Order: sequence, then structure tokens, then C-alpha cells
Amino acid sequence: MASSKHSSELRTERVQASAQFADGKFGNSANVSSGIKRGHGWSMAREMICRNVRRVPAAPMPSVDPRDAWLRTPESELRATWLGHSTLLIEIDGSRILLDPVWGDRASPLTWAGPKRFQPVPVAIRDLPKLDAVVISHDHYDHLDYPSILELAKLDVPFYTSLGVGAHLEAWGVPPERITELDWWESVDLPNGVQLTAAPSQHFSGRGMLDRNRTLWSSFAMRGPDHAVFFSGDTGLTDDYKLIADRLGPFDLVMLEIGAYFEAWGDIHLGPDGAVEAHRLLGGGAFLPVHWGTFNLAFHAWDQPAERLLELAPKNNIRLVMPKLGAAVEPTHVESVNPWWRKIAALEVPTPEPTEPATFQPLPDPID
Repeated sequence: MASSKHSSELRTERVQASAQFADGKFGNSANVSSGIKRGHGWSMAREMICRNVRRVPAAPMPSVDPRDAWLRTPESELRATWLGHSTLLIEIDGSRILLDPVWGDRASPLTWAGPKRFQPVPVAIRDLPKLDAVVISHDHYDHLDYPSILELAKLDVPFYTSLGVGAHLEAWGVPPERITELDWWESVDLPNGVQLTAAPSQHFSGRGMLDRNRTLWSSFAMRGPDHAVFFSGDTGLTDDYKLIADRLGPFDLVMLEIGAYFEAWGDIHLGPDGAVEAHRLLGGGAFLPVHWGTFNLAFHAWDQPAERLLELAPKNNIRLVMPKLGAAVEPTHVESVNPWWRKIAALEVPTPEPTEPATFQPLPDPID
């Protein structure tokens, strides 16, 4: 059994040896800022002070209990269950992989303040099927969730994550021998012949003011004997997607972030328009959007990313997979999208634009 001291030393050695690590911090392939883009400070302040958009739905959105579906083997051997925000259960060629598990009430270091979940998770951690892997893309609060890790640590399941993030997992009770940290382009074999590969993304990391970019952020590709899927984690639009397609594609299913974006953060989040271009660079495949519909993390209406993507998809010949929360769907069986979220949007009463600045709770530098 690996000692905590030994795992810490090994982790430090691997971090410092990474091509992505220099001058004490990780960086992106392109020279982009992880803060507010130059010239956008006023636009961000204006959104915070003056806009009164629908950032939270009037009621929880409809969801489905996936437990009965999980008892049945997917006919196509590829099935995805979106559980909210970027949390997904992927069943691929006989392996079950849980991505970015977040069951907590807040995407925040505080239990009493910060972005609060407005959409319940459709199933409890205790009701998940037996997992073969838990994958965590990076250490932001809406992707690495302390209460969720405490529960998952009790299960006999290995964790796979980006370089440096394992220190959080180990501190929270995950045995070091169950933690595998990956640098970009490193791969590991999962059960049933599925290969997991960490790949580039364009983002940043940190859980406080003093640890910015001390751990790596990644996207992940999963390839089994018959299927392959791609998960973006958090990212801005990057030319690395073409390289990912060449080295790890083609993909049967791509899961890309579309929500919690703003023009001032354009280099570190995709938004629906950037996701459409990323999908093209990746070479296509069924497109399941994530990173929306759960937390109020940006300045757009809660359903704007989904509606914008629905508008863009036909123009770009994209086959969308947009299931209700908790619906276990096989991409090959999805023929069209039913905008199920509109039932909740219809309950909302339009509010006029304010004639004077509204009161607001300022958001910090983007955490997701």
C-alpha cells in the first residue's frame, strides 16, 4: 500500500516533469488568459449591475429516474445518462464510467454562500450501479465536489484525474492506490478493453486565491473495442481539438460544455457557438451538451445555451442528443430533440429591463 508521503513525492515529481508545467504553474497550449479578457471589464460590470435576465428557472426541470434503465444492458453497448451540469454516467462496451461527479448543493468553498444548485440530481450516489471508474477533469468546485468525493471514496472504484488533482482526493479519503493522475496524451486501460486518455483543454484551475493553475485541467477520450466518446471538461475553443481528432478520433459521441460562458471569458469557455466549432474540429459524432441547467454561474438566461444550440445544430448538420436529466439514452436510438425544458420556461413571467441598476450578488472570477 502506497504511503501518503510516497504518493505526494511521486505526484510532485510528475507535475514538475510535465511539458505543461513551467515556472511553478500549468499553462495552456495557446497563450490565453484565464481571467477577464482585456477590454471587457465594463461589459462584465454592466451585465452584473443592469441586466435582469432569467438566470434561474421558475421550478425544477423534469427529470427521469434512471435505475430501471441501468438494470438493462444497452443494446448498442453505448449509453449516456446526464445527471446535471457536467456529471454523466457513460456505459461503453461493458464499462461504466462516472464523469465529474457533483452532488453537492453549492459550487463553492462555502456551505452557506456561492452558486446554489437549482436542479436536483435525479438519483443518489448510493443508487448508482457498480462503477469501473470515476473521472475528474479538473479541480473547480463544479467539477470536483467535496461531499460527492466523500461518498464515492467509500466505494471500491478507482479514480482517474489530471496531474496534481489527486492530492485533493487523497486528503478527502481516497486511498492513493486507487488514484491515477494523467498528463495530456497519457492513457490507461480500464476494464473490458476501454482505454482512457487525457487530452488537452483550454482552461485553468484552482480552488482558492493561492493555488491558481497548480493542478492540470484535461479533456478525456474513452475508446473501447467498438465505440469511442469524448468529454471536454471545461475549455475554450482551441486548435488542439483538431489534433485530438487526428490522434484519438473518430468519436461516436462528443460531450461538450455549452453553458456558464460570457464574452469576457471567451478563451476559457466554449458557449454554444464555440461548441459547434469544436464539434466540427473533432470530426463530428452525436453531440450531447453539458455544463448547463444546474447552477447559476454566468450572466445568460438559464436556458439560453440550449436554445442557441438548438438553433445552430440544423445549420451545421449536427445530430443532437439532449435527454432529460436522468434519461439513459443510446445515441444511435435518438432521432430528434424534444425541447423538454420549455415546459419550465413557459411558467416564467417576463420581467422588464430595469430602469435603474438592480441589486446583485457579484460573482467571483469564473470558478468553472
